[in-house]
Amino acid sequence: MRTFTGRGAPILCNDEICEIFCALAQYQTGETVAIVAYLIGLLMFFASLCHAQTTPVQRLRIVGGLGGVTQYTRHEEQFWTRDLAALSGGRYTASIVPFDRAGVPGQEMLNLMQLGVVPFGTALMSQMSVQFPELGAPDMAGLNPDVATLRRVVSAFRPYLSEALRERYGVELLAVYIYPAQEVFCNKPMRQLSDLSGRRTRVSGATQADFVAALGGTPVYTEFSQIMANMKSGNTDCVITGTMSGHTLGLHEVTSAIYAMPVSWGVAVFAANRESLNALPADLQALLRKELPRLEAAVWAQSESETEEGIACNTGAAACTRPIKGRMVAVRPSPQDDARRREIFATRVLPGWVERCGPVCATVWNQTLGPVVGLRAQTTR
Repeated sequence: MRTFTGRGAPILCNDEICEIFCALAQYQTGETVAIVAYLIGLLMFFASLCHAQTTPVQRLRIVGGLGGVTQYTRHEEQFWTRDLAALSGGRYTASIVPFDRAGVPGQEMLNLMQLGVVPFGTALMSQMSVQFPELGAPDMAGLNPDVATLRRVVSAFRPYLSEALRERYGVELLAVYIYPAQEVFCNKPMRQLSDLSGRRTRVSGATQADFVAALGGTPVYTEFSQIMANMKSGNTDCVITGTMSGHTLGLHEVTSAIYAMPVSWGVAVFAANRESLNALPADLQALLRKELPRLEAAVWAQSESETEEGIACNTGAAACTRPIKGRMVAVRPSPQDDARRREIFATRVLPGWVERCGPVCATVWNQTLGPVVGLRAQTTR
């Protein structure tokens, strides 16, 4: 800092401003320089206020859901990278990366959040259930034939899920997301469930594997990012994945049939390490608890609409709003196959889950989801 002593009172200024004053002093009166100094001082003052208002106080690091799909690009990414700053007046910002492109194993996400390595993360229930089978209950294969059933199931299970994450893992549940219904894509004609017999079918979790095995098929565990490579290599004949997610991947280019029965929904939880969450400023915590339910609702609405639009885009129907359309053949499940779905769930999927999970999980099911579904779980231990 330097002091400029023109014809008026001394003015404390930085070097650049003093040089301006000196130049002005050669041509202007002291009164003019004083006025200019006053105006520049005001500008510097208001600039400092604006800088204070727009400089983020805190930047969050978020591990989001599956990359490349609409739920991430239109909703999660939009909320964290743009909406958060707007809602907080620029005080808070965030960066986000999809878990499947961040080198974070989906099966380890809950452990990483528990340790605080990932302070805010998104985990698919089907992947969490590899280590924690009880947490996969709401999205077991064959359980939810439509989104209305899924809403009832998730609502009934949510109190248990929230308490279990908090008390056993030190993780706070903040939102539950879904993806479009996961249906069956095949590179051969498929007219009924029994056509999966003898086919190698991509699955994302244990209950989908039970469902496929019950039909005489061979389940092949494959990460979402590896689906296309496996289909092109001939390692799999069929894929269970989201209708629109499959279209985004390009499955309509390597498969010819889609069997429009929701096997699963790809339910995911967005949660935070409890200590990391509690360390946030109180106003940021309040903002997140207010706005994340709105993000959740938007993701659910998007996924519900994309379930049907995904079928339309894969088959080339007029209802598709995407520029690229497939020419697949879609087959709706018959009443006989819907009954087969219920039978497989009751006799293979639910018992298999209880076997992996243990007697406690049978109790959890009977207290939370059994009354909603009208089916009791039996323990064999």
